[in-house]
Amino acid sequence: MAKSVTMVVFVLPSSLRRWVSGRTEVKVFAIGADRDSPPTLGSALDMLRRTHPLLEERLRDDCGRIRRHISMIVCGENARGLGGLDCAMPPGAEVYVLPALA
Repeated sequence: MAKSVTMVVFVLPSSLRRWVSGRTEVKVFAIGADRDSPPTLGSALDMLRRTHPLLEERLRDDCGRIRRHISMIVCGENARGLGGLDCAMPPGAEVYVLPALA
């Protein structure tokens, strides 16, 4: 049984680019739990952990949650309002990573 897969592009602020050799974007595949489940932000971050662990640890805390001072914008909306790590990733999703403003 094949799982659903989509490409996700993380668009990074300048403060996080040093962890990915100065790149403005990082692309990863997000994989659904099964054929009927859409890929999620959590699965995209899991893949980011495998490919860019130094970046991923700056986005999630030790419990795996999005850090309080980080906002992730998916399809124009804050991921926290879309279900957080369970937010479904549409095909070709772009996730804008933003440091929270104080």
